[in-house]
Amino acid sequence: MVSQTKSRIIEKNRLTELLDKLAQDYHLIAPVRDNNVSFRRVESGSEVTLDYINTVLSPKNAFFPQTETLFRFSRDDSRGFRTEPGAEADREQVIFGIRPCDARSLRLMDMVFNGQYKDSYYLNRREKTTLIGLACFDPAETCFCPTFGIDPASGEDVDILFSDIGDRYLVEASTEKGAALLDRFAEFFAELRGDEEQLREARKAGLAGMKKLDVNAIADKMAPLYEGDYWDSIGMKCLGCGICTYLCPTCHCFDIADVSLDEGGERFRCWDSCMFPEFTLMASGENPRPNRKARVQQRFFHKFKYFHDRNGELACVGCGRCLRYCPVNIDITQIIEDVTSGKAGNE
Repeated sequence: MVSQTKSRIIEKNRLTELLDKLAQDYHLIAPVRDNNVSFRRVESGSEVTLDYINTVLSPKNAFFPQTETLFRFSRDDSRGFRTEPGAEADREQVIFGIRPCDARSLRLMDMVFNGQYKDSYYLNRREKTTLIGLACFDPAETCFCPTFGIDPASGEDVDILFSDIGDRYLVEASTEKGAALLDRFAEFFAELRGDEEQLREARKAGLAGMKKLDVNAIADKMAPLYEGDYWDSIGMKCLGCGICTYLCPTCHCFDIADVSLDEGGERFRCWDSCMFPEFTLMASGENPRPNRKARVQQRFFHKFKYFHDRNGELACVGCGRCLRYCPVNIDITQIIEDVTSGKAGNE
């Protein structure tokens, strides 16, 4: 963190020009509107949209790709086989427009991939990335990030935060990496006029009504529910489609497989889901989570107890994606309220 937040402004009519320059010097990943808004690599600022609440998928794919080659192997007459590592990030990248909830999710992902076992693939991309956040002044009804101590207008988990204050953005660098980027592109930024903080506070007034649940003791309250009947009705309702896990910015389950290619092959990993029956299927045919009830139960116990027991944090950022896109309307906020109020124990 920088000793003092470095603040500037940028006029809105200069933003596309700045993004053009970033795309020349970095791999620029930003929100783009196709059928939906999604984060992807862009070549120019004209491709970028900032007219969105949140993307369907978080930008975690920039660090933990849906599919990636870990290494390749081939026959070698002298040694039997030789291996070649998969491609590493070869260039610095900037993610522009990430929301505070998704930025917080990366802190949680760090606990997994930079924990006891270091994942060089993830960490290499993380080290080479600058996060430019976009303050969220108009959240959706399904958003509940304050539940987890997240300020939707905060730059706590990004290098630079852009806040829309009308005809310009207030730009604040909160890390040395962010301050260095502002210095590098200083020509696009101007000194503060003096009314920026007042304008931002006026915009933040609309956040006062956001849903905020009490989750202080949820990990302790989950434990007695393991053998209870509460999860039966939720398991019967669940389709097992896995959309909640694929859209979740903190879910990180993956599968690893080897494939044969000519005289060798490659080992790759891809996203997986604890909501699929094959996820825990053993070679013997035994499956410790044989039904949807057990799998739904595991999902919520991992988020609100197991992850907390290991890392001291809850594995949710209140982005509302699972709530918004679940085809049978399983409501994570209702489950939190049932658990914390004691209603779940009375089922």
